[in-house]
Amino acid sequence: MLFLAFFILIGCPPCAAAPAHHSTSEIPLASRSSSRNKLLLISFDGFRWDYDRLVETPNLDRMAQDGEGHLRYATVHHHHQPLTLYDNHGVIHNIWFNTTTQEKKQYYMTQFVDSYWDNGSLPIWITAQRQGLKTGSLHFPGTAATYRGETVQVRQVEPMFYDHSNEAEWRTNVQKVIGDWFHQQDLDFVSLYFGEPDLAGHKHGPDSPEVKEMIRQVDRTVGYIRDTVRDHGLSDQLNIIMTTDHGMTATLRGGLVEEILLSKIPGFSFRDIQFQLLDYGPVGMLLPKEGQLEKVYKALKGEVPARLHYSTHPRLLPLILIADPGYIIWLLHNNKGDHGFDNEIMDMKAFFRAVGTPPPPPSAFSFKTPPDIALYLCLFVYCLFVCFDDVYVIMCIFFIYSEGVVGCFMSCSVTCLWTVDEK
Repeated sequence: MLFLAFFILIGCPPCAAAPAHHSTSEIPLASRSSSRNKLLLISFDGFRWDYDRLVETPNLDRMAQDGEGHLRYATVHHHHQPLTLYDNHGVIHNIWFNTTTQEKKQYYMTQFVDSYWDNGSLPIWITAQRQGLKTGSLHFPGTAATYRGETVQVRQVEPMFYDHSNEAEWRTNVQKVIGDWFHQQDLDFVSLYFGEPDLAGHKHGPDSPEVKEMIRQVDRTVGYIRDTVRDHGLSDQLNIIMTTDHGMTATLRGGLVEEILLSKIPGFSFRDIQFQLLDYGPVGMLLPKEGQLEKVYKALKGEVPARLHYSTHPRLLPLILIADPGYIIWLLHNNKGDHGFDNEIMDMKAFFRAVGTPPPPPSAFSFKTPPDIALYLCLFVYCLFVCFDDVYVIMCIFFIYSEGVVGCFMSCSVTCLWTVDEK
């Protein structure tokens, strides 16, 4: 469901108790004196790349048009996690687990297990704070954790039974972030998370009337965000990035499903398994008992593609199961939509919008042409640079276009992020 590792990394297992919903205290008034550019990063969970085509979205369209004069906008099929994080984040599930004790924690409780998030690589909030910048985060995954003894300066974690679909709550959060945190407390960077349209996509399916209504709600919120930015006089100072973590696809149900029971596969037995993570979604993991790995592997067979980067993190269990599109590894399968499938599937692609007025990029940065450029008709490289004095947060999106059956489509995209952690 959640924004897995855009700016945050994962470590390994001990437990911690979950504190109640909370917000941190304000930054002192004396520190409120900044004229530099600010950055607001927004995630609308599960907003598939083509959702803005299902209904009229005038505010998203207007953001795209406005971006052409300053930052050129883009809607990308998929944004990968930063290249520097590819093989060491270990995020393949929303659940924290301990293979020795058999303990599992669902996502909400996982937020408060610091060791789950803090594996030695810093999230962007801490990097910015070490440069003397002021950061905040509202409901964004990783907000509650402590990293090398540091937390996000201003933060709000949602309560356990929070209504992620409440539009009035969304507007309250927008006012808090823009009116209070950016305008009054003069923060430099804030991450803001919305839990929709992911929940509607899971419950009703990606092509349902409920999802279409939620897309309209997202669009209204985009308009409200930009109006609020203008009302507080931040239009020329606040850069905005809107993105998501994944898309959504319809799941196969009823007579459309050919059930594959692991217990019925010849040569496979759960008696050979020490620990399993088959709780929900299209990805599962198995830890065979000592001496049983080869036996279990031969029974299941198959190879996980190397491009999915499931091979190097110590948290990964020896056997990883990935379902075909539409299939779910879940005993109690009630969802009409899901995600987590192979990211080459079009329904898994995500959207991206950006608008603002950043400075020109530093001349020291250069980018090499991808080695497979001959496969494509043209390459458009667009880089967004947001300057925080001596700190550059650099997001580079490569859009590679190739000729399709009915014209020119984006066939591949990669998002790269660097953060500079020293002056």
